[in-house]
Amino acid sequence: MVLNILICDDDKAIVDGIAIYLENEGYKIFKAYNGLEAIQIVRDKPIHLIIMDIMMPKMDGIRATIKIREEKNIPLIMLSAKSEDTDKILGLNMGADDYVTKPFNPLEIIARVKSQLRRYTSLGSLETKTNVYKTGGLVVDDESKTVTVDGEEIRLTPVQYRILRLLTANAGRVFSIEEIYEKAWNEPAINPENTVAVHIRKIREKIEINPKEPKYLKVVWGIGYKVEKL
Repeated sequence: MVLNILICDDDKAIVDGIAIYLENEGYKIFKAYNGLEAIQIVRDKPIHLIIMDIMMPKMDGIRATIKIREEKNIPLIMLSAKSEDTDKILGLNMGADDYVTKPFNPLEIIARVKSQLRRYTSLGSLETKTNVYKTGGLVVDDESKTVTVDGEEIRLTPVQYRILRLLTANAGRVFSIEEIYEKAWNEPAINPENTVAVHIRKIREKIEINPKEPKYLKVVWGIGYKVEKL
């Protein structure tokens, strides 16, 4: 199966450069140069992963990501020339699964693409057997890749799903921030605190009645996070 990747950046040289490397890896590439074009391609084509720049004309990457997340949960890697944590956190808050700062090594892009697609397509997944994990009204069905709370389906991004599946499959066990990052992203954890915290907060907003007083996804101060065994 050939996997389709959408590259969206207003710098055509960057788009073409990334495309060459990914095409050499066997991926089929679609190109867009602003957020509006990206949204249309995602609607028209079976895209499996998106690489999205932030600063673009007509519609920037943040607004495009918000629109895409209303319809699709495919992996999304955000690009930006900015390196400040606030920009990284903003991108993750809006639904990005990963973040790469320009200038970047093309080999890093390839590695991150492969990591995200490996998780998305369930190749080498954390749990190789299909299972349903339950605690209270929270159900993570790893066969259908769905999450429900009290019977209502919850839409999660791929990274959010992997984090929640890990914690729910091991309900009651506390995972450190480093463990969560390494298992969900499948790469070494380097200063993962902000990244993991953003995703935990977004998951809580989706599965908890009151995210400030969570029933399921709880912090264990000084150690990490866990899903309560109910």
